[in-house]
Amino acid sequence: MIEKKTSIFGSSLIWFGAAISIAEIMTGTLLAPLGMKKGIAAILLGHLIGCVLFYFAGLIGGETGKSSMETARLSFGQKGSLLFSVLNVIQLAGWTAIMIIGGARAAGSISASLTGANMEWLWSLIIGGLILVWILIGVTGLGKINTVVMSALFLLTIIMSVIVFKGKSPSLAEGSISFGAAVELSVAMPLSWLPVISDYTRTAQKPRSATLASTVTYFIASSWMYLIGMGAAVYTAESDIAAIFLKAGLGAAGLIIFIASTVTTTFLDTYSAGVSAASISSKFNAKKVAVFVCVIGTALAILAPIEQFENFLYLIGSVFAPMIAVMIADYFLLKQDFSRESFNIRNLILWGVGFIIYRIFMRIDTPVGNTLPVMFIIILLSVITYQFVRRTQTC
Repeated sequence: MIEKKTSIFGSSLIWFGAAISIAEIMTGTLLAPLGMKKGIAAILLGHLIGCVLFYFAGLIGGETGKSSMETARLSFGQKGSLLFSVLNVIQLAGWTAIMIIGGARAAGSISASLTGANMEWLWSLIIGGLILVWILIGVTGLGKINTVVMSALFLLTIIMSVIVFKGKSPSLAEGSISFGAAVELSVAMPLSWLPVISDYTRTAQKPRSATLASTVTYFIASSWMYLIGMGAAVYTAESDIAAIFLKAGLGAAGLIIFIASTVTTTFLDTYSAGVSAASISSKFNAKKVAVFVCVIGTALAILAPIEQFENFLYLIGSVFAPMIAVMIADYFLLKQDFSRESFNIRNLILWGVGFIIYRIFMRIDTPVGNTLPVMFIIILLSVITYQFVRRTQTC
């Protein structure tokens, strides 16, 4: 079966929907202690770092026509890449639950003020049901629906921006954060999509143009969401976005934003979980796995204390920065392909070293965060070890 190709505009809509996220707004509130000037600088620098990696990771999938976890075979071998596929399915299932409960709690706060009933469990079911609809329609079938939904979200986020910034004086936010830590928080969101991006660029009609358009769109929209979150904390002294909407009398508009943004973002998680599962074994049907992940995520959102999963998910997420560094070095610099091997021990060791260095750098405050230096070190080590192996083989 020939898979329908996505247009440049369609690719951009997908990543606009991914960026319009409550999670990104809430992360932006954490940067408020820096103040607006330094905060904006941290947002832009962090997103520049993260989106450069985002672009190269997506370009590998776009040029090869392979999914994110299939591209991992190029560096780690057929069986070596399975480790990352399994970890990716786990983290995406967890993020599905976290995104659903985040959207449900925000929607519940607004509905409680409007009707007197919070009903978070019902909002979880509604959001989960809408995600299922998105999954069943599929990425390439969402063109017109996405255009309508993204247009509505665009207008509503403009309204949200006006509410946050209009006619208010900045106030000093409580807490403290270093510039480097703020940069790293800004890198975090584009970094979280690195093991996902190729699942969408692989179907692009024009891989390079679609990947660039997706990257630019995500950079602008995600930076905008961070800015709204930071501005909410600085200008309104309020980090609860639902509360801001209620004060402005935009409860219904708030509901639409929270539900639609949660659906469009979380759909990407569930869909990619299915694609990653299919890369583990051909016995897995991507769409069926995506449906299963959505159902499990919805159940966890209703029944489990999701907060306990977050630290584990951040730990899992730190796996993918050194993974992508090795892949970027192999594909763009060294022109290597180990997809026919079972394992590539050298690259697996490099990834392990990168994971350790990443955890060490989490304790070091640098002006550019820890992702950039860790990626630079691993890419440099990849080139050095490659040259060493070549010399050894020729001797």
